[in-house]
Formats: sequence, C-alpha cells, structure tokens
Amino acid sequence: MLTTDFFTPIVDDPYTFGAVAAANALSDVYSMGGRAFSALAIAAFPDKKYPIEVLTDIIQGAVDKCAEGGCVLIGGHTVKDDELKFGLAVAGEVHPQKIITNAQARPGDLLLLTKPLGTGIISTALKGGVADQQVEDRAIENMLLLNALGAEVMQEMGVVCATDITGFGLLGHSWEMAKASGVSLAFDIDRVPVLPKAVEYAEMGLVPGGLACNREFVGDRLLVSGDIAKAQLDLLFDPQTSGGLLICSSEENSEEMVRRLREKGYPQTAIIGEVLAEEPGKLIVR
Repeated sequence: MLTTDFFTPIVDDPYTFGAVAAANALSDVYSMGGRAFSALAIAAFPDKKYPIEVLTDIIQGAVDKCAEGGCVLIGGHTVKDDELKFGLAVAGEVHPQKIITNAQARPGDLLLLTKPLGTGIISTALKGGVADQQVEDRAIENMLLLNALGAEVMQEMGVVCATDITGFGLLGHSWEMAKASGVSLAFDIDRVPVLPKAVEYAEMGLVPGGLACNREFVGDRLLVSGDIAKAQLDLLFDPQTSGGLLICSSEENSEEMVRRLREKGYPQTAIIGEVLAEEPGKLIVR
C-alpha cells in the first residue's frame, strides 16, 4: 500500500512539527491494519525565511517518529516555496486477506474511538494566543501518539472495518464509512472523548476554517436528536491532525477491545456509538 500526506506547521517547534507530520502520514497505513516499512519526505521550504537548521530539525523529527513505528525514512525531495510544508509518502504492507477498509461496517457493530477530538480547535486557540502551555502539551502528546499499536490490536481482534480521523473530522470520515458500507452511524455525544478546553474554545468561536468545510461536506446527511450545544457539534466536525482510529467492533468483542487499546497506550479509548441498518448513508448524533 502507498499513501501520502503533508501540510503546513501546526506547532512552532520544528522537530515536533516533523514528528507530528510523520505520525499523521503513517496513520493511513495503520488504519488499514498495515505495517509501514519505508517513507520519503516531501518538503516545501522558504529558504530566505528560515535557516537550513529548521529543515534539518523537521526531518530529524520525522526520522525519529518513523523509527518508533519500525519505518525507515530513506530520502525525499525538497522544493523552494513561500510557505513551509512537510509530510511523507509512505509504503506499507498488509496481508491481502487482512486488509481493513472503511466499507465493511455491519449493523449491530459498536463504534470505538481511540483518541480524543479537538486538535484543530486547540491549534486555532494557540494561534490566537488563548491556549496555555498545558493545553498545548496535551494536544501535542495526542498528535504524537502513533496508531501503530492500535493497528496491531485490530488485527488481533479480527476487525474488518475502521478509518483514521484526520482532516474531514469525525463526522466527515464517518459519513464516508456509512456511505461505503450502506449503513447509518449513530453517535452518543456525551461519550465522545475530547481534549481539555476544546469545548470551551469552541464556545468562544475559536474554530478552524476547515470545520465549516466539513460541516458543509456532511450537509443534510446529519440528523441531530435532542438538544445538543453547537460547540459540542463543532468538535465532531473539527479537522484533526494525527487523530485516532474509529473502529467497528462486534458487540461481544467491544469491551475486550477497549481494554486492550487502553493497555497499549490509548487511555481515552471509548465506545461512542453504533452501526445501524436504518437510513443508510445517514449520521445520527444523539
């Protein structure tokens, strides 16, 4: 399998940016239950704005994060640009009969999320000078957490359907799953894990532009049941960087899967909803 992803800096520290960008790019392989084994760096670098040491630190962050996942960064390509961008093209492998896709959600499955939401909103709050160091540190810790061990648990438990939550937000990626699988997905809003202060910042209007795009993308496919605050819904549309895995698990395996994922280092893993047969292609937030 081959995949690629790159973006502009989401944190100030170059080394951390490289590591986060690598974790984000590797995630597509992990969401399919695969193992990443090699990667190429993709960089756009404004050499008149930053010293070359900035690019060196970014690449070192990516090298180290790839190594953590057993992947080797073997080279890449850099172009001059007015805006800094960085990411990876990743090669991975998975047994052909064990590929996990987003097209096999089954009615009766429960939905598990391995990481809390809110990185996009917190990044916006940081740019606005509102978020404090503790909030930033927690968001960075979340983004640096690889989904590699989550992929291992999915394979151990025989999962056939999952996706990672990145730029389209929870509901954007969920709609793609619902459409591909011919089902509807229902989410219990109070069970969705979120990063500290994320709801508070959303209430202040500190949301990224991509959030509105995600809301428009989902459109009238969303059905909201009950009195749910706008800020809570905003979190479900928030574009994530290096977000968690959304996993479909059989009901009988779900508690064991939550236990294993928490033991592997995803302490906020939670059952957040279920797969339904009614109204295929719809998303329900209740």
